[in-house]
Amino acid sequence: MYHRSVLLTESIEALSVTPGGIYVDATFGGGGHTKEILKYLGSGKVFAFDQDEEALENTLNDERVTMIHSNFRYVRNFLRYHKAVPVDGILADLGISSHQIDEAGRGFSTRFEASLDMRMDNRRKRKASDIINKSKTEELTRIFREYGEMPDAGKIARAIVKARDEQPIETTGRLIELLTPYAERGKENKYFAKLFQALRIEVNQELEALKELLRQGTAVLKPGGRFVIIAYHSLEDKLVKNYFRAGNFDGVIRKDFYGNELSPLKPAFRKAFVPGEKEIIQNPRARSAKLRAAIKM
Repeated sequence: MYHRSVLLTESIEALSVTPGGIYVDATFGGGGHTKEILKYLGSGKVFAFDQDEEALENTLNDERVTMIHSNFRYVRNFLRYHKAVPVDGILADLGISSHQIDEAGRGFSTRFEASLDMRMDNRRKRKASDIINKSKTEELTRIFREYGEMPDAGKIARAIVKARDEQPIETTGRLIELLTPYAERGKENKYFAKLFQALRIEVNQELEALKELLRQGTAVLKPGGRFVIIAYHSLEDKLVKNYFRAGNFDGVIRKDFYGNELSPLKPAFRKAFVPGEKEIIQNPRARSAKLRAAIKM
């Protein structure tokens, strides 16, 4: 399976599909969410985005679906090009797909010896190896601290810079070998998951792309339209939660002269949905997922 869709039933219910509506699947992947939208769509349209060329192999033979090989950060431009503004709903299943993790050569997983790549879009020039071998100590420290939430970020940044002066660090195995002494015994997997997450976020500029999706997605939604996002770590979820609540990324609700809240969105539910025990057993990678939904005011 290319990718098992997470919180599939809950996300489609939150999207509240209408038969003649226009919807955006911002992270097509294996097409699971798009297929589910189509069951309720009727004569409507789905514009499916994916920056990973390998995902295009899953293109559906359905005239209601338009595939767009692009990062979702450009959603507004592409929808305008296709004369598809405004839309009734937007759905994004963030993070990395099962296929990307399981494809050894992509360099996303700690399980395989591979080149330090980690690009979701192979058209991008900068790889994880470029970050490891060319970034200054201060920049590496920032990446590991901000995106991996690693308390020893400075220490491992200095270790990387010292090691690369002797020989470039080009593979996942070499990076893991170098930093294993810094990982707490028995918690190595969690340690390197954070490290790889930090590098992946930096390579793909994931948080900047998410901010653009939130801004542009809100702009192209029609009043009453639904915005549904599934996040997998606290950095993503905090941005989504704050923007859905306050219309900005610091989460502070601002009001006009008359005391009216200025946020263009209203959370559809008080709390985030999380996978149940049955889904986690069937798909362990779903364990950290949080689904939030908002309605355009």
